[in-house]
Amino acid sequence: MDCQMQTLLIGIDAGCRSVLEPLFEKGALPNLASIFDEGSSGPLESQLPPWTPSAWPSLYTGVNPGKHGVFGFLHFDGYDWDVVNASRVREYTLWELLDQHGLSSVVVNAPVTHPPREIDGAILPGYTAPENPTCHPDGLLDEVRDEIGGYRVYPPRNLPEEQSVEWYRRLTRMRGDAFRYLVDRFDPDFGFVQFQSTDTLFHEHPGDEAVARAVYEAVDEQVGKILDTCDPDTVVVASDHGIGEYNGYEFRVNDFLHEEGYVETARGGEGMPSWSTIAGNQLQQGEESSSHEQGMAERGLALAARVGITSQRIGTVLERVGLDTVVAEHVPEQFIRAATEQVDFPNSVAYMRDRIECGVRLNVEGRDPSGVVSPDEYEGVRAEIIEKLRDVRTPDGDFVFETVAPREEYFTGPYSADAVDIVCVPSEFDQFLSAQLRGQQFGKPSEPWNHKRDGIFAAAGDDIAPDANCAGAHLFDVAPTILATFGLPASDRMDGRVLPVVESVGQQSYPAFEAGETVETDDERVETRLADLGYLE
Repeated sequence: MDCQMQTLLIGIDAGCRSVLEPLFEKGALPNLASIFDEGSSGPLESQLPPWTPSAWPSLYTGVNPGKHGVFGFLHFDGYDWDVVNASRVREYTLWELLDQHGLSSVVVNAPVTHPPREIDGAILPGYTAPENPTCHPDGLLDEVRDEIGGYRVYPPRNLPEEQSVEWYRRLTRMRGDAFRYLVDRFDPDFGFVQFQSTDTLFHEHPGDEAVARAVYEAVDEQVGKILDTCDPDTVVVASDHGIGEYNGYEFRVNDFLHEEGYVETARGGEGMPSWSTIAGNQLQQGEESSSHEQGMAERGLALAARVGITSQRIGTVLERVGLDTVVAEHVPEQFIRAATEQVDFPNSVAYMRDRIECGVRLNVEGRDPSGVVSPDEYEGVRAEIIEKLRDVRTPDGDFVFETVAPREEYFTGPYSADAVDIVCVPSEFDQFLSAQLRGQQFGKPSEPWNHKRDGIFAAAGDDIAPDANCAGAHLFDVAPTILATFGLPASDRMDGRVLPVVESVGQQSYPAFEAGETVETDDERVETRLADLGYLE
């Protein structure tokens, strides 16, 4: 293949030194190791929140979430929510900026790229897309499936361990096969291929070194084949965040806020469940979602909840005897909803609506549908809650948070008002935050491994300074740095800088982003997959 690719970006979700270095030392990842050895590398500080659906858009736009508009897996419209998609990313991506300069791209498996916007090249969407996503150009998905013998965004659900590991490897091969085919077909100037299973494995097999090695070896094999096929002038490896073990506690923010008088609760009914992840509905059996009528058992459970027999109380008892996970896996989710004490969003002063957001949202009059905090009271109430959260300590006497601050310290831009009002940064990301109501503020972490702040960055190539000091590299720096590898200026709206691995050519003002109409994801199969991984509570 005669390939003209100038720059290749390899995205490794949750990639970090603590995972990579032991595998480098064992010689398990020769292709990735060669990039780190021959080029310049270092930690890559993630943003807040350090989670896939917000962090990858920040990486490939170079702006903070207040400018691109995606803060987590969910977009909120009042107290309702939907899974985010590309129509919520309201800033130009790297490949769109390159398109404005007459350069073409192939993008495979990048999160939050469905539905894709038109460019010169090809886009095969990744995480948060439906299983059969719309691609660019039209008909691309069928073409790829015919060419490489099948392609999936997600693995099948509820697989035995040995099959799940094989599916991680199969998905990794699909990414590599699809990328190489599309590079041959479109001959792009820029390529971006992302591997998601490097994150998923730690949610489903926490701390399992054998599984981690198997998945990373599969990724390394594809990286080697891609490098051989494309021979790019420059190759960049980057991740959206790190991963690691959580040795602290689970802190249930809404239980704390309830005890402090800020959260009101309601028993039974619809809404986000509070005791389990959304994993027990008919989708576990592979059925399509359908309208639901409350049956006799659910009506009975809802009635029991109204008199105080909630699923949280049942769950607390089950947790003590070690059966909470087993029951959560087998009891239909709608049963749990019916007997769950939930946050009463319209009547609460403040609440955590989604743990992924890392913060607390106030219920403000004039902004939220049933706001109870007047604009005049806003700053005072917010300061009061900030002070109380700063003082929270674990049962061992350690501070739960290293920082509790107004959102303005982390988010700037036209969509900042969609963010939480109070940003809560867990101490060393070792305390697990939860939006669940369990009747107790502290418990053991629902997931023993989860996201950490530091990811990875590496760059290699003839025009890359191998001895460059990448200290202080931030997620927002990746996009302007990649533009610089093409000799192109960064956008003056970007929050990052060009890393010293390549020479900066300054900034320029790009046309204002024209946000089109947003579309709803409304795909319960996507929502259920996210719940399986603990992203939706």
